[in-house]
Amino acid sequence: MAYNDSDSAERLAAFSGGPREEDLLPSSAEQSVKVVVVGGFGVGKTTMVGSVSEIRPLTTEETMTQAGAGVDDLEGIERKTETTVAMDFGRITLNERLVLYLFGTPGQQRFWFLWNGVIEGALGAVVLVDTRRLEDSFQAMDRLEECGVPFVVAVNTFPDAPLHPAPELRNALDLPAGVPVVTCDARVFDSSREVLLTLLRHLYTRATEARAAEDRPPGQAPSPGSPAPSPDSPAPAPSPVAAPPHPSEAP
Repeated sequence: MAYNDSDSAERLAAFSGGPREEDLLPSSAEQSVKVVVVGGFGVGKTTMVGSVSEIRPLTTEETMTQAGAGVDDLEGIERKTETTVAMDFGRITLNERLVLYLFGTPGQQRFWFLWNGVIEGALGAVVLVDTRRLEDSFQAMDRLEECGVPFVVAVNTFPDAPLHPAPELRNALDLPAGVPVVTCDARVFDSSREVLLTLLRHLYTRATEARAAEDRPPGQAPSPGSPAPSPDSPAPAPSPVAAPPHPSEAP
């Protein structure tokens, strides 16, 4: 990304005076969660991180050149002029205690060697999907499953993209049982935030189910239809499986 003189002056002024007040974490913050936003080329990862981040997002976008001709598939995204070459970074405070750090991965296949470093330490992921290019999301989901990172699927609703019922999408994407599928507009703060809340609910459910399975006596089957423990109920005894914070307290 190229910066002009005014950009450089603005950044120098920001750093010379220390961090901006709006960039500081609330003193009440107790827990942070790393979330990665993945998906195919041009699906809206940079847009989502930027729309929901409470700080000025860090991006590593570069102008696309003729060097990518014949390498990058631009079908359906012909207007795209920039591409992420390393990662995007943003932050959102969901409530006074919980902070999410967001990392967007590059979508072009030739930059996928960077994924391992970006995904490492992530508690969960958002897989952004474009219904015009469903096949572009397969590799991302495969990588997450190989790394054992739980995820939700968010269909970014482009104006000219066809809409499909969730069951059809689930079948087309061959999703594991229990993986949530939602629609979103990655440009809109509230929509992107709701995707992140859906991911946290999914992580909480998985963790509480795993904890219940560990506490269950050997040979005892789970009770049919038994609900997951409520986040408002008394905390259970410590367990090796740590549940992520439930997002129900988010404003």
